Amino acid sequence: METKAAKPAAPAKVRAPKKRMTKEKRIRYFKDNSPYLLMILPAVIVVFLFNYLPIYGVLIAFQDFMPGDKILSDSTIWVGFENFERFFSDPQFWPLMKFVIGFPLPIIVSLMLNAMKGRKTAKVLQTIFNGPHFISLVVLVGMLTLFFGRYGLVNNIAAHFGGERYSYFLESSAFRPMYILSSNWQDFGWSAIIYIAALSNVDPQQHEAAILDGATRFQRVIHVDLPAIMPMVSVMLIMSIGGLMGVGYEKALLMQTDGNLAVSELISTYVYKRGLTGVPDQAYATAIGLFNSIINVVLLIIANTTSKKFSENSLW
Repeated sequence: METKAAKPAAPAKVRAPKKRMTKEKRIRYFKDNSPYLLMILPAVIVVFLFNYLPIYGVLIAFQDFMPGDKILSDSTIWVGFENFERFFSDPQFWPLMKFVIGFPLPIIVSLMLNAMKGRKTAKVLQTIFNGPHFISLVVLVGMLTLFFGRYGLVNNIAAHFGGERYSYFLESSAFRPMYILSSNWQDFGWSAIIYIAALSNVDPQQHEAAILDGATRFQRVIHVDLPAIMPMVSVMLIMSIGGLMGVGYEKALLMQTDGNLAVSELISTYVYKRGLTGVPDQAYATAIGLFNSIINVVLLIIANTTSKKFSENSLW
């Protein structure tokens, strides 16, 4: 029997090395894009001055620094990690590490609004949900005082029905629920916009095919809408975890009282008080701020690596 000759293997494709831009092409490239580069230049300068240049100041975290001292001079006293050791042994260290804000509420709201039959009603609700985002923190805390103060609306209603007045701002157990729920109320509608935008890209034919297969509205949400926004959920979760320790100090500072100070002290408020109020200890406050930034970076890397390992979504 005659045997067919084996076909020769196709030669492996070799990628041609990328050509480097010559000096003349590089000069021409900058000339062609000079208007755009000039437009970007002010933003680059601002970012450098306010985001990168101050990094030089983290050196005082390793010094015995006092206001008025030069950061680098012959008289600079270097103390190594002494300021960090003080923070680790500080009674405020562990309570500050337990403050966490919820994540899934905007996802639920976006899925709910997208699944509604009445589009006009959904748009009205979306506008209502977005409204609180534009309320300033000072006004928001004032509203909380009007509602939950000792003589606020909630206590007046309770007293009218024979209940006792409860000092929400003086009780440590009431601070975190008020802080977390008011933050979610203020921001969940605005955060849901991202997921609503992602849901708008879902192919309507997928919903039509699911309806023909007998899928209910809830099943379509679970099997069509939710998978469509999962890449965005992964990215937002990574960013949220990366900024977990970066809670701003303004709102917590406005809500703080002597009664809830044990649980309302955040890293940001602690840094503000130790660095700028009373007898300032700027070296110690800088060490705490640097530690907070390092923890944020570590959390971001861990979240991104985990997401990249278990899914195809990551920031880099």
